[in-house]
Amino acid sequence: MKEAMFYRRLDENLLHCFLCSQHCRIGPDEIGKCGVRRNTDGKLWSLVYGKLIAQHIDPIEKKPLFHFHPGTTSYSIATAGCNFSCRFCQNADISQSPGDYGKIYGQSVPAARIAERAEKEGCATISYTYTEPTVFMEYALDVAAAAKERGLANVFVTNGYMSREALDAAAPFLGAANVDLKAFNDRFYREQCGARLKPVLATLEGLKQKGVWIEVTTLIIQGLNDSEAELKELARFIVGLGPETPWHVSRFYPAYLLIDRGPTPVERIARARQIGLEAGLHYVYTGNVPGDSGENTYCHRCGAVIISRIGYAVSKENLKNGACAKCGTAMPGVGLD
Repeated sequence: MKEAMFYRRLDENLLHCFLCSQHCRIGPDEIGKCGVRRNTDGKLWSLVYGKLIAQHIDPIEKKPLFHFHPGTTSYSIATAGCNFSCRFCQNADISQSPGDYGKIYGQSVPAARIAERAEKEGCATISYTYTEPTVFMEYALDVAAAAKERGLANVFVTNGYMSREALDAAAPFLGAANVDLKAFNDRFYREQCGARLKPVLATLEGLKQKGVWIEVTTLIIQGLNDSEAELKELARFIVGLGPETPWHVSRFYPAYLLIDRGPTPVERIARARQIGLEAGLHYVYTGNVPGDSGENTYCHRCGAVIISRIGYAVSKENLKNGACAKCGTAMPGVGLD
């Protein structure tokens, strides 16, 4: 265990954790909503510091990040736990394991070792992913500092529920973040995720203000978050962050507790992409639709294919010095050369 950051004592028994926007009040020997922060002897402790439940080398496109060092690999890590309880979680076996199984699994790995491994394997980045990186923030910050010393970029794949204090601590180490904007209605967040919408929007705006490259992902679930009106609102919000902000609209498949509805029709994914483009976004991508042309990066001015993708096979077609080779329009992002 390691003493946690981002908490304060409310009285001799009660601790306030402000790591994320759940703002848990944690009594003696109790655990926060994330399942991995416990009040023991009047101090808050992280139960997952250095305790990896997953570590893999992934294409950066798997995060998904399409405008951040495309075609490179990312050393990807996670601990158990999550501050959301999404009924459709595709990684519930690890994110929800503390609550579902009453045990925290993982292998102890020093922070510096992760950076060493990533560099040795030729990875351009380290991604904090699979579960919610906010809940292992103390470890993530130590790994990120070691990565930065070795010239590696850091990536958060996050639900965006971190507190402003946590965002301020993480942002100086972050090169990019993919933020799940799961819906644009608070009821969905409350009923499907055990959270609220507003803090996620604040995190997206905060990351943008701090100069972190952001891409947004929305898992489109038929009948829950796929109405035309809602998707238009969501797209307009992303346009407000900047029309260059990539939006990934991904196809839902039944998972975890949400198994009472089938996969989202491909036509709904195509329509969501069109809504994003009509709203003024320059880059809208389809996900979980293998072989779809919506995976490609097109120049928003002349329409040329800049980067073609089939799954994780990436080919730079008309990219020259970070710009469209056909018309010279600059391609926004990092490492597009």
